[in-house]
Amino acid sequence: MHTEHARLQGVLAHFAGLSLDAILCTGDLVDGPYDARAVDACCAALQRASALTVSGNHDRWLQDGEMRDLPGATDREELAAETLAYLSSLPPTRELDSPAGRLLLCHGIGADDMAGVQPYDHGLALESNEALQRLMRERRHPYVLSGHTHRPMVRALEGVTIINAGTLLGDHAPCCSVIDLAAKRIQFYDVAQDGTLSEGEQWAL
Repeated sequence: MHTEHARLQGVLAHFAGLSLDAILCTGDLVDGPYDARAVDACCAALQRASALTVSGNHDRWLQDGEMRDLPGATDREELAAETLAYLSSLPPTRELDSPAGRLLLCHGIGADDMAGVQPYDHGLALESNEALQRLMRERRHPYVLSGHTHRPMVRALEGVTIINAGTLLGDHAPCCSVIDLAAKRIQFYDVAQDGTLSEGEQWAL
């Protein structure tokens, strides 16, 4: 999310016209090009939409007072009390039932909000990814939805399909997606600065 309120509003307006089982958000609501008022608006909009949201590493850093010298860091003191309460209530992961089995919603990989899988990761990069290896050993979640790396992606790895939802951050090819686990497909949408959506790639799951 990264403070991108206008893009979020466009996404939620589009989603409101669809028949969806759930709206999911992979976190990192704070720290971005806009100020604390945009974060307040993002959090309020997610709550109105009953979006299932998890905490990202930037949200955790805000809570812990870490990395506040980052460019675009959100000033905690400027956030509304309701926003701080909402951010502190976000869990690191959520589990959901789907027609294709259990789905794990997270920011990174599982409870590790700094872990990620890149489209080009192979060999040692995958073998040394402890969070990923744990998920593959447990075989509890056939689908994992994350967002930390900002790269839209679908990768099947030994019984676990990693779906990266991308980001709304303006200089990182902002996008959102609609996932149909019954039909095993995902439709990505490009999101313009004013919140307008246009169809992007459709991938099989």
